[in-house]
Amino acid sequence: MDASNYRRVPVGVVAPRDAEDVAAALRVCAEAGVPVVPRGGGTSIAGQATGTGVVLDLTRHMNALVSVDPAARTAVVQPGLVLDRLRDAVRPYGLTFGPDPSTHSRCTLGGMIGNNACGAHSVAWGTTADNVAELAVTAYGGAAHRIGTGWSGAPRGLRELVDGNLALLRTGMGGGFSRRISGYGGLDALLPERGVELARAFCGSEGTLGVVTEAVVRLVEAPRAPVLAVLGYADESAAADAAAGLLPHRPLTVEGMAEDLVRGAAGLPRGRAWLFVEMRDEGAARELVRAADALDAVVVTDPAGQRALWRIREDAAGTATRLPGGEMAWPGWEDCAVPPARLGAYLREFRALLAAHGLRGSPYGHFGEGCVHVRIDFDLVSADGVARFRAFSGELADLVVAHGGSLSGEHGDGQARAELLPRMYGPEVVRLFGAYKDVWDPAGGMNPGMLVRPARLDENLRFAVLPATPFAGEVARCVGVAKCRTTDAGGPGVMCPSYRATGEERHSTRGRARLLHEMLAGEIVRDGWRSAEVAEALDLCLGCKGCLSDCPVGVDMATYKSQFLHHHWSGRVRPLAHYALGGLPTWLRLITRVRGARAANALARLLPLPGLTRERPLPALARVRFSASPHHPAPPGGTPGRSLGEFEARGPGRSPSSVTLWPDTFTEYLAPEAGHAAVRVLQAAGLNVSGPRGGTVCCALTYVSTGRLDRARKVLHRTLTALGDVRAPVVVLEPSCAAALRTDLPALLPDDPRAARLAAAVRTFAETLEEYAPDWRPPRLDRAVAGQTHCHQHAVLGDAADRRLRERAGLVGELSGGCCGLAGNFGFEPGHHEVSVACAEEQLLPALRAAGPDALVQADGFSCRTQIAQLGGVRARHLAELLADGL
Repeated sequence: MDASNYRRVPVGVVAPRDAEDVAAALRVCAEAGVPVVPRGGGTSIAGQATGTGVVLDLTRHMNALVSVDPAARTAVVQPGLVLDRLRDAVRPYGLTFGPDPSTHSRCTLGGMIGNNACGAHSVAWGTTADNVAELAVTAYGGAAHRIGTGWSGAPRGLRELVDGNLALLRTGMGGGFSRRISGYGGLDALLPERGVELARAFCGSEGTLGVVTEAVVRLVEAPRAPVLAVLGYADESAAADAAAGLLPHRPLTVEGMAEDLVRGAAGLPRGRAWLFVEMRDEGAARELVRAADALDAVVVTDPAGQRALWRIREDAAGTATRLPGGEMAWPGWEDCAVPPARLGAYLREFRALLAAHGLRGSPYGHFGEGCVHVRIDFDLVSADGVARFRAFSGELADLVVAHGGSLSGEHGDGQARAELLPRMYGPEVVRLFGAYKDVWDPAGGMNPGMLVRPARLDENLRFAVLPATPFAGEVARCVGVAKCRTTDAGGPGVMCPSYRATGEERHSTRGRARLLHEMLAGEIVRDGWRSAEVAEALDLCLGCKGCLSDCPVGVDMATYKSQFLHHHWSGRVRPLAHYALGGLPTWLRLITRVRGARAANALARLLPLPGLTRERPLPALARVRFSASPHHPAPPGGTPGRSLGEFEARGPGRSPSSVTLWPDTFTEYLAPEAGHAAVRVLQAAGLNVSGPRGGTVCCALTYVSTGRLDRARKVLHRTLTALGDVRAPVVVLEPSCAAALRTDLPALLPDDPRAARLAAAVRTFAETLEEYAPDWRPPRLDRAVAGQTHCHQHAVLGDAADRRLRERAGLVGELSGGCCGLAGNFGFEPGHHEVSVACAEEQLLPALRAAGPDALVQADGFSCRTQIAQLGGVRARHLAELLADGL
């Protein structure tokens, strides 16, 4: 699978190390009559990166930037090089590569050449074909070609084919429309008056002609301080009508989207549709705003503010997949394009066509070039739904052609649209396309079924093999845009730490979702829930939940992993770690009952615990657990004197608010100092603090993470019964436990209304202070701070309140994003230590080394504090502890 609706099963995958490997693979496949599909990042949306023969994965080894010539403004790249790596490398020279798809963090140059990719800046710098100078191509069978401008390197018979079809090439290709990407849309570049641009004509061939093994690409001067003007319009049609009129101002981008996609994003001007117009400087941006007929506008000069707004646009490929009501929408008609002057009229008719078929979608895209992206809520499972998909596709193709447009404006035709190319070009041009492919690929071995002699657009749909179960629906929501494959380690994002550590597709969120897809299909992975392949891929999932927030469609691989482990080990003896760490609350409770903390600590130092790694020590148990301390808050109505909760709020006429402090397993048995500090701070803020009624409570996190879901449900049901009616906010100091109560609890007990009430009552430490003690002023610490934001805080809870609290306390600096790598039980399980350390080395450990000697180290998660202590040699503390010290 790629990022499309299609699925085709290959016979194997080859990861070539160099051009000689590519040639050898193509020779072997040609001798055996096996087709070949070259693949980059696998983000193709029309199915062209799927195949039934041998798939060449060019990202594993052929991903180098060979050289850069700043004077000539060129670079030599291998096909598996990710676009952002090229841009990062040439940025110091003030240069960039012009085309910039929204998947720039994971799409490859080879894939961009194959699809003739464009992106937001093509209005200024053109398509990939406009920015390629030379290509090294290996044909099916192993023959090598070096092509650029002129006939040198051309396959035998190509010149004669062009000479015999000059009139058709001059009149049948559709004119000079910039987004004519469909078919072999660059074939007219071979005309003599065009200079016989062989490399340009090859771009957009979708792997059907040969394999690019190296490319010389042109670079452009990057604007030093671009400025973003966001223009608001009354509706989508008004924005579309206005886009073409902005082009004389020479914008770098003209991107459009409407309110049904933005869904309440902050920072936008008034309106129900917007154009994002990037200009080279502030003066040009303000001149554009004065000339534009917009309802409202904002000019954003701050780079951070621009990034925040652009993120809305870049994530649209995923967010458009979820309609406002939660229903899924799918690609298939992802990127039609019409001349910009026709865009408003086309969109009005397109919306009417959707309504006529009972379909919904949210158009957005490159309005300055008339290119519209949209995901549509096709039913691609039932026979009636697939028939509607087919009928709609034909009518939409006719609509695009009627407006002088292209079926594909940048993503290629693949299987989704190639069948309809005769409607756009006519039969003569389509026959010429076939002859062009046959010159390059006479045996027909390169990516058959795409562009020429195509498969039907309703064949090979990936949903057909899935059972009709809720879990299958969850797995299918992965649309393959592959944001999880990014290798960027900076910033607040978390997803996907195991992929960045290993570079293996199966250890990405997408790879795991695809393996689960195959497990449910039962054709390739035939062992179902007992599958060893799926278990192996999920073994390195840290359960960080980063995908829940960072994946544009909210794939929740941590939950899928729990479901898989639940079924995988059902009725069988589990790994010892599942009992040792999965049952941690029970073991710690038993140890403290027999007053065995000191003995347990000594034993842990002397003997490794069976089933756990020997490469890291176990955390020490506290001598006195949190709830046994004389300073622990009692339940409401508890013994006065034992409870620090009996506190009168300061200030005339104010009654104290009451909060319940949750005694999570980590605070209770391993880090009571965080609990004591939280009590002190909350009381100083004027809050009454009490413990929960009913004694021992548990969020069942460790049972969930090890897939012991039946046990988790029993624990949670017992907890709800013990708590009774939840009347006060529940303050949870451990982020992973707070996340479990907010998300896992209601998911595991959906029919128990008490679960939803408790989930709604959960607050983090910072949220509690901000919400229930808004006038309280924290002590000024005025220190630099480093440390780790917990993955679950990032993914489930959010850390905005924490950031504001740190700012009010004078704590300067950012906590590390990414994942600390310990991730609860993950770092203590055998075989995980190397990945655990690699995750910590991405952001956390370098940040600690760079921190000054006076910097405070904060980590609210117990796992994060443990990782920092064991790998960084520093004691990190909960934010509550830092503030308590300040008091």
